Amino acid sequence: MTTAVVLAYHDVGCRCLATLLAHGIEIPLVVTHRDSPTENIWFGSVADLAALHGIPVEYAEDLDDAALDARIAAIAPDFLFSFYFRRMLPAAILERPRRGALNMHGSLLPRYRGRVPVNWCVIRGETETGASLHYMVAKPDAGDLVGQQAVPILPDDTALDVFRKVTVAAEGVLYRALPGLILGTAPRYRLDLAQGNYCGGRRPEDGRIDWTRPAREIHDLVRGVAPPYPGATTTINGRPARVLRTTWQPIASTEAPGSFVLHGDQLRATGGDGRALLVLELEIDGDAIDADSFRTLTGGRAVAA
Repeated sequence: MTTAVVLAYHDVGCRCLATLLAHGIEIPLVVTHRDSPTENIWFGSVADLAALHGIPVEYAEDLDDAALDARIAAIAPDFLFSFYFRRMLPAAILERPRRGALNMHGSLLPRYRGRVPVNWCVIRGETETGASLHYMVAKPDAGDLVGQQAVPILPDDTALDVFRKVTVAAEGVLYRALPGLILGTAPRYRLDLAQGNYCGGRRPEDGRIDWTRPAREIHDLVRGVAPPYPGATTTINGRPARVLRTTWQPIASTEAPGSFVLHGDQLRATGGDGRALLVLELEIDGDAIDADSFRTLTGGRAVAA
């Protein structure tokens, strides 16, 4: 019987844990995170899934590195799997499993190593990303690749749309790789990190719109931080606002950058390149604003961010 300790969180954690169970992997321990009261929890619970299958669960917040190392050493698993786990693991822990420690990363490695890769791919206007299963080493997202699967990023896809595609891709990559991992025949491909890039985490304040940027870049920011993420922020008539959804059409505009104006029932916002976005969802002071309420609010005049 092949054994594995699983460190997992979020939807990717749930789907990949279910995939291991479908392949008959014995899992004596799942380590996950407690949900933060300050975070919008829109995803599945690894703890609930593990409990459903009678798997012991520990919380990462209760285990420092030494305690986690001791738990894994006592189990002596064949594999350690990390699926959307939010903590870097020291080299000593990575060396505990007899047959390797593997991570599922939400990009096409070596591109977009690091934090929140799905959001970064959307914000930077990429047309493709995916999921990559790779061995873990001390350097993040740098170990040998086992397999990956690409997914498309369409022009109006939000980060949530892409994350859902990446979750399915992660399940598929793991499902195909597991027979070879169990038999010891799975391939290993060395990553050329010079061909990739590394990205750090993002904060809500990083979602503030710079209206001097081209309209297409503003659109990519909006969809990259759209709900359930915090949303792209600005001000309208001095009031805090969130631009929650836009669509990309290369509309010429004579308005100043950052101007919001109605054209019929279409609300448009102008970027720094003289192109306008269609604004499909907007909040001002927390209130949803449609064309009629925007007309009432502004008297039908253009307003500046």
